[in-house]
Amino acid sequence: MEKLVKIFLFGKEYHVPDSLTIMTAMEYVGYRLVRGCGCRSGFCGACAAFYRINDEAAQVCLACQTSVQNNMHIAFLPSFPVERRTYDIEKLSPIESIVLQLYPEINNCIGCNVCTKNCPQGINVKEYILKAKSGDYEGCADESFECVMCGACTLKCPVGIVQPQVAMLARRINGRYLSPKSKQLEKRVTEIKNGDYCELIETLMQKPIEEIKELYNNREIK
Repeated sequence: MEKLVKIFLFGKEYHVPDSLTIMTAMEYVGYRLVRGCGCRSGFCGACAAFYRINDEAAQVCLACQTSVQNNMHIAFLPSFPVERRTYDIEKLSPIESIVLQLYPEINNCIGCNVCTKNCPQGINVKEYILKAKSGDYEGCADESFECVMCGACTLKCPVGIVQPQVAMLARRINGRYLSPKSKQLEKRVTEIKNGDYCELIETLMQKPIEEIKELYNNREIK
């Protein structure tokens, strides 16, 4: 017999095995998840949720990664519109002011650190916003690398900064203009565009999935 814990989903009480995550617990009690379930491995950021245990302060988490606990009260983050700026990365320049031009609200950051406290990935969100503000796009890209775009930081920001979008822009600038180029990767991309691998890909597509897995697992890695 598995140990059961008492949880509350949207205010309704349920008893579920303590080995489940919040997401699997919802399915256990009968919810059919068709939205907000994404990758189920903590990489897509679609299942951001709030939970509170007894009288403790509410915590933000990813439902696919967080195990249920006794007396856990759970609710999912509401969907809210996020304004995404339009730009062509090929026409941008890695100058210090480019992020400020596209996301001027980062000038209003008051350093409250609510964004960092609210991040379920434990990312120092305030720090990468400060790096973006100063034009340190490489530092911002590195600091925000594990961001899964769940939006928990944006939801609580008192001045309306869209932190994940700022981080995405910094990573794109860093990747397009600042990171060292890989000659081997560029060579392979050219070969693919030239159709050098079309016949090989067609052959692979005809093979059973188990054989493809075997080829992948035993491939030569340079």
